[in-house]
Amino acid sequence: MTPELNSYDVVVIGGGAAGLSAALMLGRTRRSVAVVDAGHPRNSPASGVHGFLTREGMNPLDLITAGRADVQSYGGVIVPGTAVHAAPTDDPHFRFRTTLEDGTVLHSRRLLLTTGLTDVLPDIPGLRERWGKEVLHCPFCHGWEVRDQHIGILGTSAMSVHQALLFRQWSSNISLFLNDTVEPNEEEWEHLAARGVTVVDGAVERVLNQNDGGTLSGVELTGGRVTPLEALVVAPKFVANTGIFTGLGITPVQHPMGVGEHLAVDEMGATGVDGVWAAGNVANLMLQVLPSAASGSMAAMAINNHLMAEELQQDLAAHRASSAAASSSAAARRQSRIGAEVS
Repeated sequence: MTPELNSYDVVVIGGGAAGLSAALMLGRTRRSVAVVDAGHPRNSPASGVHGFLTREGMNPLDLITAGRADVQSYGGVIVPGTAVHAAPTDDPHFRFRTTLEDGTVLHSRRLLLTTGLTDVLPDIPGLRERWGKEVLHCPFCHGWEVRDQHIGILGTSAMSVHQALLFRQWSSNISLFLNDTVEPNEEEWEHLAARGVTVVDGAVERVLNQNDGGTLSGVELTGGRVTPLEALVVAPKFVANTGIFTGLGITPVQHPMGVGEHLAVDEMGATGVDGVWAAGNVANLMLQVLPSAASGSMAAMAINNHLMAEELQQDLAAHRASSAAASSSAAARRQSRIGAEVS
């Protein structure tokens, strides 16, 4: 039997910028939509969202609150909780089933995955405590806030040299800590020297915070050497939150830049599974908040068009069946009239 309770045109798994933006657009197209949101946005440690036109500096949690209100104003439903499983069903109409941690089951005609990613940080004491504050990774998100300060770059991969050169745009006082991990090539050494970047040998053993919990004050290297800092740049490993999607038959792929795995989608967010879309960081590890929201809107339009095409085919079949029946009935009446005239 077709389920009716907790059934929607679209279930969106993930209530960040991408998911809420998609739900807003779907609501405006008069689709029934539910957004499953665990309430732990990736950017919650940060004090503000930056580069988002008209929302510059807005607290990330305030942005989510405003987004939820927008969605609800068009009839969208916010479902607090954590999705633990998503899978197809045998129902030709409500094709997908999403199960939450508390046992709640949601049925939907289409599914949008906007679960984002997790930043996996280096296991260095004191680092995580200042993540999203003086410990950061994106210059476009937080470079302005640390401009003209002494900024350290923690060497974690070959991309660390690029980070040092990039952050040099915000400050003339940049230190690249090779961290026994990074070894610049000859060209990179020249670039670092030309831009006046200080290069520091040795592994970083500990991030120092003022009064054991206050703002960042520097890093301690092997042997006890201490370098004072006001900000520290770290390139985390990006891990798309895809664990619950194994039941859908979707397998993450390596990002072209080698920064982690994500879901492969087309330009409108469609995955390789019919009826399933993905948007935001789960599909593109490099997106900031504004383009994440945009990707959600694009996916929503594609989902609406997909549903519309299905509905058109259903209406066409009904129309043709009705027309065929009417034609058959008219033919029978004509034949009956002819028979009566002959007799």
